[in-house]
Amino acid sequence: MVEGIVVIVVILIVLLVFFHFIPVGLWISAMASGVHVSVFTLVGMRIRRVAPHKIVTPLIKAEKAGLHLDIGRMEAHYLAGGNLDRVVTALITARGANISLDFPEACAIDLAGRDVLQAVQMSVNPKVIETPIVAAIAKDGIELRAKARVTVRANIERLVGGAGEETVVARVGEGIVTTVGSAETHKAVLENPDLISRTVLNKGLDAGTAFEILSIDIADVDVGRNVGAQLQMDQAEADRRIAQAKAEERRAMAVAREQEMKAEAQEQRAKVIEAEAEVPRAMAAALREGKLGVLDYYEMKNTIADTEMRESIAGMGSESVQKTTKK
Repeated sequence: MVEGIVVIVVILIVLLVFFHFIPVGLWISAMASGVHVSVFTLVGMRIRRVAPHKIVTPLIKAEKAGLHLDIGRMEAHYLAGGNLDRVVTALITARGANISLDFPEACAIDLAGRDVLQAVQMSVNPKVIETPIVAAIAKDGIELRAKARVTVRANIERLVGGAGEETVVARVGEGIVTTVGSAETHKAVLENPDLISRTVLNKGLDAGTAFEILSIDIADVDVGRNVGAQLQMDQAEADRRIAQAKAEERRAMAVAREQEMKAEAQEQRAKVIEAEAEVPRAMAAALREGKLGVLDYYEMKNTIADTEMRESIAGMGSESVQKTTKK
């Protein structure tokens, strides 16, 4: 009795191990789909820690679509971190759209971080990229704000290493600025907005990108500020401030010169007062030494008094003349 139970347990363990390493249901599905996958291949996948359904299911899908893929390469792409199911779907879509794309190229695009399925779909259905509003100034100083819609198609050959949508948008913005900036007047651009489209397309802005530009349509052009007039106003205001600063500088220099002249006058006045203070001393010394007599002194005093009287009379006469003139 015990031996029978042990045999049953051993058989169950063997079956569990067998069904764990060999996905019988997946193997039967593959055989029914015409995909020949050996049991040892499935066991090897288990040992390499590869989920067999991640390989066999895309392989069945590829075989049904008429694609004959190598299971070893598929497993290698899966182990490298690629999305095998998306790669196979992209190959099937490319085959249906008559786009040249092989398995190694699709794997390279997938491992490069690009969405290979989206790229194939964009090759079939071009994508419209709308640029933000780009402001540019014409030669007459008027600002124009333009917005463009760029129709692009994915270039499968340049997906690996090619620039993305941001580069295309930046180059289109550069073309808008160049076209508007080279226009003599803003009216020329408003009358012919297709000038922008022609300029951008002629520059070959899709070079080095992962896309091919099919068309560029100017969605909207608006008139912005009169930048030329604003610049002239700013320049006039700057000139006014410069002139005001120079005038203030000259005024400050004049005030400083006036203060300097006042200081010099006060200095000269002090010297005169000091010299006048020496006159009595000199006269006293001359009297003591006999160089000046008393009569000479009184004659000098009379002369000074007579001079002061004449100056006083002359001053009164000039005041009367000024009053008469005012009357």
